[in-house]
Amino acid sequence: MEETQSNSLAVALFSEILTNDQLIRSRLSRVLPKGMEISHFAVLNHLARTGEERSPAQLAKSFHVTRGAMTNTLSKLEWAGYVHIRPDWEDARRKMVSISRSGTMARDAALLAITPMVSELIADLGEARVRSSLPVLRELRAKLEG
Repeated sequence: MEETQSNSLAVALFSEILTNDQLIRSRLSRVLPKGMEISHFAVLNHLARTGEERSPAQLAKSFHVTRGAMTNTLSKLEWAGYVHIRPDWEDARRKMVSISRSGTMARDAALLAITPMVSELIADLGEARVRSSLPVLRELRAKLEG
């Protein structure tokens, strides 16, 4: 009986997480500036927050995607003028990525567009409840990462 309850809890947990992921992505897609995808915002936000260049391989690892998927995202961001991609001066086989001024502006515009939606959700749920859920979500992520 205990194993059945444990399985039900696992199914309920992952069902809620997957459904929430889908709903959040849908809402984000609607409020992001025209032409910006969630993956674009995520990379721009990462580069802006770290303030450092990253290789495509480092970015792929950070986002748990394949190098090919990250290369595709970076190509779109470079075409839009949001990132600079240069050869690594120490290893010509590698490239380094940094956010451009227009990329910073696009990220800031996206944050302005996202903030009201996120703030409303936090207000509806209660700031204390959201804050208290973060340690559990972080621990779950850490366990899944490995």
